[in-house]
Amino acid sequence: MGIHAGHRERVRQRYLETGLKGFDDVNVLELLLFYAMPRQDTNPIAHALLDRFGSLHGVLEASIQELKTVNGVGENTAILLSLIPEISRRYLFGKKQTRKSLSTTQELFDYVLPLFAFHPEEYLYMVSMDAGNKVLACSEVAQGAVDSVNVNTRKILATALEKRASKIVLAHNHPSGILIPSPADIAITRELQEALKVFEIELMDHIIVGDGECFSMRCGGYF
Repeated sequence: MGIHAGHRERVRQRYLETGLKGFDDVNVLELLLFYAMPRQDTNPIAHALLDRFGSLHGVLEASIQELKTVNGVGENTAILLSLIPEISRRYLFGKKQTRKSLSTTQELFDYVLPLFAFHPEEYLYMVSMDAGNKVLACSEVAQGAVDSVNVNTRKILATALEKRASKIVLAHNHPSGILIPSPADIAITRELQEALKVFEIELMDHIIVGDGECFSMRCGGYF
């Protein structure tokens, strides 16, 4: 057994016995990279990834193209790393899908928060509900740069009508972590509220998410 094979087996056995307890970020990446690089020493590559992106979450939030700029990281490895946040987000949100209705602000917060796990850019989601607050669908309606999203009023209206929604909730994230609504947030929220009224659809709330916390624009008196 070669030196790398022996090291791999020790790391793997340690995980089987204790989970990730006691693992630092280099060890975590090493273990993960074992399954993309079966015959390489993954320790230098783990260090290079952390040096390039600054932290484990920085590595996992990097795009496939960004990951491939690190020496030793091929497309298969980049895809594996990029899958981690995508699967985590789907897992976290999937746990909330069994909720039948969303009647309180806290229930809304709990429902939308997992949608933004590991998102380094701004996203806008729309939750469509019936008159009894039962969730009909959750749709991604816009994606933007780090500090903005391009909101398409027609797309939101079309989606609400397609889902036969009586109420909708909008939710978008501020990657900066600042939960204060921007002037653009306030303007588009009021514009959408008026547009939805024409079709007798209620804008129940517009939630801003940042650093694992939520802010209700309705509760804040912005519309």
